[in-house]
Amino acid sequence: MESIRELYRIGLGPSSSHTMGPRKAADQFLAKHPNANKYEVTLFGSLAATGKGHLTGVAIENVFAGKEMELVWKPKEFLEKHPNAVRFKAINADGSVLEEWTAYSVGGGAIIDDESGTVSKAVYDLTTMDTILDWCKNNDKQLWEYVEFKEGKEIWSFLEEIWQAMKSAIKRGMNNEGELPGGLKLPRKSHLYHLKAKTYSGPMRKRSMLYSYALAVSEENAGGGTIVTAPTCGACGVLPAILFYHKKFYKFKKNDILKALATAGLIGNLVKFNASISGAEVGCQGEVGVACAMASGAATQLHGGTIYQIEYSAEMGLEHHLGLTCDPVLGLVQIPCIERNVFAAARALNHNTYALLSDGRHRISFDQVTETMMKTGLDLSYSYKETSLGGLASLKGFTYR
Repeated sequence: MESIRELYRIGLGPSSSHTMGPRKAADQFLAKHPNANKYEVTLFGSLAATGKGHLTGVAIENVFAGKEMELVWKPKEFLEKHPNAVRFKAINADGSVLEEWTAYSVGGGAIIDDESGTVSKAVYDLTTMDTILDWCKNNDKQLWEYVEFKEGKEIWSFLEEIWQAMKSAIKRGMNNEGELPGGLKLPRKSHLYHLKAKTYSGPMRKRSMLYSYALAVSEENAGGGTIVTAPTCGACGVLPAILFYHKKFYKFKKNDILKALATAGLIGNLVKFNASISGAEVGCQGEVGVACAMASGAATQLHGGTIYQIEYSAEMGLEHHLGLTCDPVLGLVQIPCIERNVFAAARALNHNTYALLSDGRHRISFDQVTETMMKTGLDLSYSYKETSLGGLASLKGFTYR
């Protein structure tokens, strides 16, 4: 299992799989063949189906700026390995193909190809929650300590950078106003929600503030701003909102937040390794569902939960998003994506409370629900997996009222 450095990535929105991943693949291919006469780039499946709304074409065109490049869209053709496929061709002056390379954007900005299952070396030898819990029990350690044991103490400086980027996204998002780009004419709401939240008191104030934090990051992502994949761009608002909420209202120190980030990263990594965090492969359950699991576990750790209560909280975060479709309207990471981030953050607080009231014992394990999520995602029709062909994306005649 890879380092959590491969899960948390700082980059530009709106989509880790549709913009960050293809941009990364394009950079790699161009670096290998900088002097080709022309280039042909073909987008397949989900990358082509929602690529315009996700700015996939723009991301690739920016890489090949100043070069002769043809972009081909094939939304109805899905390659076997993954629904997010892009094929690059470097072409000589005589028309012969110098090299052809197919890459797959598997979620969170990660890229694989036909030759390799992953591009990064394994860091974690234990790859299930149950085996990690056993390690923690036998060594009298916490989940974040397992992360430090495998990643080294230098992981904390990396997580500090991630936390800083998350806070910056919240602060920018709460200050930015206006209409989000795209055809939905969707207004940013974070600033207004934050202003209203200040006029409330008690639980209403706290919950409204949480909404404004999640909105802030999700709206920054939708506007193409700088965010952190957690585990993806489309689900980037959940975990930062939960962590910022606890810093604001419970005055947790930075080191506590970083430890929660480490545990959340481990949770997301387990799903990424054993299932998927790609909306094009398993639907939104792999994005917002995993983000909720990460945030739920992080919150429970911050409140002093045992490793078993943390596991239970994370399990609920994923279980109660099973079957969630990825149906972005107009292919934009706006409706229903932004609101889903908000309510996943709210759910994370509920899971935290419920798990802390228990002794951590429950019937369905995190590993079992991860396996179930993958099976459920594979059973979903492609219409509901980031193609904008079904669900909410198929509705017509939108009005804002």
